[in-house]
Amino acid sequence: SCFYRGHAQKICPIHQSACIEKQFLRKTLSFNKPTMSSDSGCASPGCTNVVAQRLACPKCIQLGLPPTYFCSQACFKSNYASHKSIHALAKQILDAKGAQCRETRSSDGVSCSLDADAGIKNQLPDWARSYNFSGSLRPTLQSPRRSMPSNIRKPDYANHSFGVSESEQRDRANNKAIRVYTNTELDGEYGLRHACRMGREVLDEAGKALRPGVTTDEIDRIVHEACIERDCYPSPLNYYNFPKSVCTSVNEVICHGIPDYREVQDGDIVNIDVTTFNKGGYHGDLNETFCVGNVDDDGRKLVKTAFDCLAAALDMVKPGTLYRDLGSTIHKTATANKCSVVRTYCGHGIGSLFHTAPNVPHYAKNKAKGTMKAGHVFTIEPMINLGSPGDKTWGDNWTAVTTDGKRSAQFEHTLLVTDTGYELLTARNNEPVMTWNDNLINR
Repeated sequence: SCFYRGHAQKICPIHQSACIEKQFLRKTLSFNKPTMSSDSGCASPGCTNVVAQRLACPKCIQLGLPPTYFCSQACFKSNYASHKSIHALAKQILDAKGAQCRETRSSDGVSCSLDADAGIKNQLPDWARSYNFSGSLRPTLQSPRRSMPSNIRKPDYANHSFGVSESEQRDRANNKAIRVYTNTELDGEYGLRHACRMGREVLDEAGKALRPGVTTDEIDRIVHEACIERDCYPSPLNYYNFPKSVCTSVNEVICHGIPDYREVQDGDIVNIDVTTFNKGGYHGDLNETFCVGNVDDDGRKLVKTAFDCLAAALDMVKPGTLYRDLGSTIHKTATANKCSVVRTYCGHGIGSLFHTAPNVPHYAKNKAKGTMKAGHVFTIEPMINLGSPGDKTWGDNWTAVTTDGKRSAQFEHTLLVTDTGYELLTARNNEPVMTWNDNLINR
């Protein structure tokens, strides 16, 4: 016998459906074959009258069965008691097949179980069926949300019903100053440097796994488990109800892409955005865009331009620099390579809060407030588009995409302003300054 896992009293709907279909076929053989011709015989057993008019059973049509024709209303009514048994069997088949689908696809309309068939995993989420996409990328269903062990320290939004960070809301309402971090806060065993170092390790693990054929859901699993191994919480998880532990943004996705069952394709560009929250209560945030397989020249130019935009902005970081001035340098670098800068999303202060002052816009002529001082910690993360700078958000309320469907790329670091310049807190080992290396980007 075949049973649901863990539910030994329920028959598997796949086998139930097959058994009922056999009964259905045996039952329908007792009737004449349904006819589509007006000069064929009546469907009632034993009736030899020719069907002169198309008097079809309305219930058969409603259930999606082939039309069954009768010679007259009287003949149909006299045989309906036996004919309707077909309806009962057909309904059982539909119910069993529906149970099969419900067993693997969740009622939320966006997820299904990890052991679901590929045909179900690759279905569109409910919101996407009538959505007007700007590019060729399509979402699939997602895996169920992954859980965290109880011993891992969690930010205040982790268990909030709506993922709200109340500490961030209080900070926005009451604090206008940019925090200056002390050496103790930076260098403690689980200080801010540690959080950033953990983020780097986790991103490196995710990047190693990226290749054609791997799903972004698998990248999410790797990030989730790598965080747990390091006693860290993946900061994106449940942040304002974001459902996953990492953001994976493919091709025309600018940022906040939700990992799903779609397989990464040869020629894709994929951004992996990791933030870790350590047991000391600090966040470390970084991301990189990778070229998967045979990426075309425009795609490679875009990725290199995004890298150069961040590197150019970092060269400006030192005490006394105005935060608003970074955008002009980023804009010049992007436009020199015939690319554009997204205006909607910006860099941000980070540390004990995931997002805080300062705001760091990446476009020219912005109105950002503040002057850099030693001890400031923030991210720079310019999002660079191959086409226009416009963005829109998918119906999942998270995924930001380009309005023209062209590709977007991004790099991000968390950095500390020092007395003489800056320190990349999320740098690779032995790479104090961003250095382009094809081998680190190609997958």
